[in-house]
Amino acid sequence: QVQLVESGGGLVQPGGPLRLSCVASGSIFRINAMAWYRQSPGKGRDFVATIRSGVGTNYADSVKGRFTISRDDTKNTVYLQMNSLKPEDTAVYYCNAEVWGGFTIATMRDYWGQGTQVTVSS
Repeated sequence: QVQLVESGGGLVQPGGPLRLSCVASGSIFRINAMAWYRQSPGKGRDFVATIRSGVGTNYADSVKGRFTISRDDTKNTVYLQMNSLKPEDTAVYYCNAEVWGGFTIATMRDYWGQGTQVTVSS
């Protein structure tokens, strides 16, 4: 009932910037939080950043100071601005959203996007 679609991935040189977007659509009453995770070959899916309504943001130590997560609630969209990219940032980046589908917490669900590939290489 809710879809998350990531975009903005691609090939970027080390040190360069890239901005990812994730748009949520479907049966959405309220988005409590949105987050970014990433998974590289041979590794599990790791937390990158999150932004939660009424709480704020949090970042993995590996990206702190380089990445910025933000939201545009009018568009149900979360962004991940990535600066000073490193080869080790190469991964599939996944969008996550905690969504209320109605007026109560009983309608709360967690959703994932399909992922977008980010490759940092010369």
